[in-house]
Amino acid sequence: MIAKGWTFGRVGRLALLSLGALVFLAPYVFMLSTAGKAQSDIFTSALSLVPEHFYYVANFAKALARVPMATLLWNGVLVCGLIFFFQVLIAIPCAYAMAKLTFRGARMMMVLVMLGLLVPIHATALPLYVAFDSLSLLNSYTALVAPFSISVFAIFMFLQFFRAMPDDLIHAARLDGMSELGIVARVIVPNAWPAVTAFAIFSVVAHWNDLYWPLVVISKQGYATPPLGLMYFRAAEAGDDYGALMAATMIITLPLVAAFLLAQKRFVEGITMTGLKG
Repeated sequence: MIAKGWTFGRVGRLALLSLGALVFLAPYVFMLSTAGKAQSDIFTSALSLVPEHFYYVANFAKALARVPMATLLWNGVLVCGLIFFFQVLIAIPCAYAMAKLTFRGARMMMVLVMLGLLVPIHATALPLYVAFDSLSLLNSYTALVAPFSISVFAIFMFLQFFRAMPDDLIHAARLDGMSELGIVARVIVPNAWPAVTAFAIFSVVAHWNDLYWPLVVISKQGYATPPLGLMYFRAAEAGDDYGALMAATMIITLPLVAAFLLAQKRFVEGITMTGLKG
């Protein structure tokens, strides 16, 4: 018997959501399990998520000893933070101008933004690599940050959010004598935090997990980002120790999990409010 207030539709939706959550959590659960196993326990015919012998301390100690984990995490935080800072700094004024100002070329700018969403980093990797090489900027934070400083996705996302903001708020600011830059700094930005937080999740996750571009421009371990650092880990002596490798992967993914759990309310608010008005 179904409890009062519950319907078959609601039970079905909860079951479907639970199944989806299980599918998405399965790789992380498997990683957590493998990080606590000895090598002999990993390569067995029987699949068991609970380790027979707990090797968490040993595996985490190996992970911290074989690669400069603190350097990898610092590089990831620095690169993702700089990319996000410049993306927001550029995208908010651009999106505000396209959403609230009338000028020639606004439609063409929108077309260019939409076209920009279709261009992957792989298409521009070769000319960017040649340019950075000619400027002697390979193996630097500049090479990791500069190509992503302008995000057309951020412009598009903030554009949708700003279109939903009431024009009366901006007209009142103009009557108070604010300049357009003052309106952006004192009116738009304080009201755009839900969208900024939502975009932060997309930006940080994408660039924290990015392996392709760091693999192209970085060859020195001192500038390696977390995913590239895992490749160095696998190339190290006894790199087939998957228990230690999974422990290193857990250390690298924990900051993302913690950040998302802390910002999930703002993330949902930003996504919801961005889609209010097309």
